Amino acid sequence: MAIAQNTLYLTTPRTVVHRDHLTLRVEIEKQTRLTVPIHHLESICAFGQVVITPPAMALCWDHQVAVHYHTENGYLLAQVLGSGDTRYLLRRAQYAAADSPQEASRIARQFVAGKLQNSRSNLLRAGREAEDDTDRTVLAGAADELAQLIHQLGNAPPVAPDCELRKALDPIRGLEGMGAKAYFSVFQLMLKQQREDFRFVTRSRRPPRDRINCLLSFIYALVRHDCLAALTTAGLDAYVGWLHATRAGRPACALDLMEEFRPCLAERLALTLINRRQIEAKHFREREGGAVEFTERGRREVIQAWQRRKQTEVTHALFKQNVRLGQVFSIQAKLLARKLRGDIPDYIPFIPK
Repeated sequence: MAIAQNTLYLTTPRTVVHRDHLTLRVEIEKQTRLTVPIHHLESICAFGQVVITPPAMALCWDHQVAVHYHTENGYLLAQVLGSGDTRYLLRRAQYAAADSPQEASRIARQFVAGKLQNSRSNLLRAGREAEDDTDRTVLAGAADELAQLIHQLGNAPPVAPDCELRKALDPIRGLEGMGAKAYFSVFQLMLKQQREDFRFVTRSRRPPRDRINCLLSFIYALVRHDCLAALTTAGLDAYVGWLHATRAGRPACALDLMEEFRPCLAERLALTLINRRQIEAKHFREREGGAVEFTERGRREVIQAWQRRKQTEVTHALFKQNVRLGQVFSIQAKLLARKLRGDIPDYIPFIPK
């Protein structure tokens, strides 16, 4: 259980949240552990066996506090929001752009460009810090492969007026897939410590089959939560996107937005936690069937590290100003909204300096 940057994280099994006038009272085994005035919160992130009583939910709805339910491993199950958002003109523009092959491909291309560039930066950084010459050469080769994909993405021909939506997006999705394959094929080499305990073979999820995938999936869930909150605050529909196909229950726009954050925030944090031994094998347990999940202590360690990471400052390349990483989600969501309104010609992905 933790509260930071106006988000309440509930990770302890059998936690119950009650309403007490305009305050939420958090109980564990019928003992009050925390009380939070509702006006101090923007969202609640609940993991696993957490109960929020109907009166507490009503208080959240009345004050526009979003509630996100996750499995213990961080897979998003549901998002509950209050009513009252009337920014329909922006959403109409969003829906129109999602149906337009030309607009959808332009926006999707920017999301993928940001992801590929930030992935390449991770590889270049790891190559500079590698002590083994072979590792350095392999990492440099993967970085060159991503550079070629970025070049292909930037030089793709314009979408024909009569092109179908899927055919317009498939080449972009293909480049993103090739970039992810090249990047994760050398991901193990970016680990300086604990390579045996965190051996990476391939991405696996629902459920994760090893410690590194469990760690990545959990941090991705934290990033997705912040993207959902930022998009909702900006007035966008988090469930209608461009790069990711829209289907019931899938936060496609949030998944689109988080693509550029995966390498520079999620994967960078995972590597740091492992290389500094802040997360070790003892923070995980294996369940029957081969699924790997965090212990309660492990989840708490990652959430605390995530909140510390969000407090660090970086230079936003577009505005040439220092901002906290925790603010970047909101900045990028507002940039996306400005692009959809026609205030700016293109969405500019976040590439930290």
